[in-house]
Amino acid sequence: MKFEAILFDCDGVLVDSEPITHGVLRDQLAESGWDMPLAECMRHFIGRTVRSQAALIESRTGQPLTDEWMARFYVRRDELLRAHLQPIDGALDAVRAAHAHTGGRIACASGADRGKLELQLTKVGLAEWFGAHVFSGHDLPRSKPFPDVYLAAAQSVGVAPARCLVIEDTPTGVQAGVAAGATVWAYDPTGTQADALRAAGADALFASMTKLPRCW
Repeated sequence: MKFEAILFDCDGVLVDSEPITHGVLRDQLAESGWDMPLAECMRHFIGRTVRSQAALIESRTGQPLTDEWMARFYVRRDELLRAHLQPIDGALDAVRAAHAHTGGRIACASGADRGKLELQLTKVGLAEWFGAHVFSGHDLPRSKPFPDVYLAAAQSVGVAPARCLVIEDTPTGVQAGVAAGATVWAYDPTGTQADALRAAGADALFASMTKLPRCW
């Protein structure tokens, strides 16, 4: 099947942001009374927005998840992302190859807030490849695992979702791509999420972004 458009998730697919973001989140939650290892924090929150887990946070900290708390988190997170963020190995070449393969019909569709999304793509030199085709689940009625962000991305490049390839790395994201009607390939560099990604509906798994362009 020749895909007419390729739609990329951002965190964990294009940029190695998860340890940075969740390190800040873990520390701020610990300050609020919920102390846990980084690995546990990532299990709770990867693929989900912080606000979507408000009830869990409030039950563990005994405090409300306020706008002020979130604003403080965003400032601390963005400071470290600007200082330390790196692209996933092979991601830049994969995006360039996708752009050439589809005649420019590529988009980035993320569950992250728009500020983070634009910061990250600019920081690693990917913003120019996506142009205006960058979508945040925060700007839509529903975020992942609902399909809204991928439906918006497909519409922006003028391709029916059934002719799109989605590149994801979490079960939540895979569910969103499947719900949109796209083919979903899941990036699983450690091989630890294979069962969960396949259960979510991934059509294929791959472990190296450098090899991705050879597969489509």
